[in-house]
Amino acid sequence: MSAERQNLFVISSPSGGGKSTVIQGLLKHYPRLCYSVSATTRKPRRGEQDGVDYFFITREEFQSRIRAGAFIEWAEVHGFYYGTLKDQVRACRDENRPVLLDLDVQGGLALKAGMPDAILVFLLPPSLAVLESRLRKRGTESEEKIRQRLAVAEKEIELADRYDFQVVNDTVAETVRNIYAIIRSGRGSFNTRRIHGQKIVSGKSH
Repeated sequence: MSAERQNLFVISSPSGGGKSTVIQGLLKHYPRLCYSVSATTRKPRRGEQDGVDYFFITREEFQSRIRAGAFIEWAEVHGFYYGTLKDQVRACRDENRPVLLDLDVQGGLALKAGMPDAILVFLLPPSLAVLESRLRKRGTESEEKIRQRLAVAEKEIELADRYDFQVVNDTVAETVRNIYAIIRSGRGSFNTRRIHGQKIVSGKSH
């Protein structure tokens, strides 16, 4: 059996970092992966489907599930709850498939604390200017919200070194290939990290 076995692979990025698009690419090209759908209290964005992208639920229902112990981890981010459902992860593992999770940075680190074998992958933007451009192209948020998200993004990028791997999301196709190589091996030698024009070789040894 390859090293992918039943590992949990967490993909995180700052808001606008492109993780949803990358995850869609992974699931399209590598159908063996099992995506664990998270729950959230935010409203669906254009094109998102309930039960496919997220389970979109009310704050009251989310809080009820917290009390029932339904989450592996949960967090409040940008004023909304997000959580990883135990039954979703269990269903993937029952099928003996590698589990793919889309988590914010806070959620990824919380899950790692409780499940040390989880493998965390941080998607870095090529630059903060590119990240800002991606946020503006969404066309869904006010100037104030964009500024708030960029401020949070800078803090999240500072936590990237706590992740097992860092992958620069220059192009979706290349990023998908790089992440799948990590999934196939369960580890890796190094990744290339570019921040503000600098090229830095980084990655944890295993």
